[in-house]
Amino acid sequence: MNRLSRHFGRPEVIIDFIFKEGLLYISVKNIGALSAYKISIRFNKRFFGVEGTKEISSMVLFKNIEFMPPQKEIITFLDVSSSYFRREEPEKISAELTYLDSKKRKYVDKIKHDLSIYRDIGYLVQKSSG
Repeated sequence: MNRLSRHFGRPEVIIDFIFKEGLLYISVKNIGALSAYKISIRFNKRFFGVEGTKEISSMVLFKNIEFMPPQKEIITFLDVSSSYFRREEPEKISAELTYLDSKKRKYVDKIKHDLSIYRDIGYLVQKSSG
């Protein structure tokens, strides 16, 4: 059974870390075919972003998203990658996602990430023209 047929007719919420031009973001997206409800995400470790000033892992965003239609994505800034790694924030992070479909069927998925893959990626620092 391929991935498409396995998840056809259900929501499938994922969490992903995005590296773009030296910046790290976190994405929550429903890649499934149906809407997801009451999404909560629990991380196995605490981690901080925005130069170490904000506990990202405890943000309200990850506690309850009431509704997420198919293909909806929410992206939030995590940190400048050099700052994140300099502070020795966790690199191996697991997330447990819990959510419902419209018939109140419960789904629980675990996703593991290893942010160390972004540690040595080069990028250009854009200087402002001012």
